[in-house]
Amino acid sequence: MTRNSLDYVGWKDRKAVASELKTIYRATTEAEAAAALEAFSVSPWGLKYPPIAPIWRRHWQEVIPFFAYPLEVRKIIYTTNAIESLNMQVRNVIKNRGHFSNDEAALKLIYLALRNITKKWKVPPINWRAAKTQFAILFGERFTDSV
Repeated sequence: MTRNSLDYVGWKDRKAVASELKTIYRATTEAEAAAALEAFSVSPWGLKYPPIAPIWRRHWQEVIPFFAYPLEVRKIIYTTNAIESLNMQVRNVIKNRGHFSNDEAALKLIYLALRNITKKWKVPPINWRAAKTQFAILFGERFTDSV
């Protein structure tokens, strides 16, 4: 959402607007985030860049599920660089292969690609330990059995 919002902002104002938007997605509850969104919409930045607040309101149903998780987990979830990198690597493997005789062949190739990709992972995200603890608390055996 922040990246999408910053498409409407001039380069010299990006840092300040991004800082203001952080109050929305770093809120501890959904109600606090909604209040921060309203505060942003009437703030000088919200008035200078009026398309931003409506974008957040239109996508609010996709934003609010994140507030069910602790902040440590949310940081891992909304950091998309690792996810985008993984998707790019899997797409490259699929693209190089071309076509598949059936769904099972595609699934096998994706499985093998993921296995090879994860072998290269050396350093976990900075706040992975805190998030890992929260995942274990939230998901119990579902998480600890898979690790």
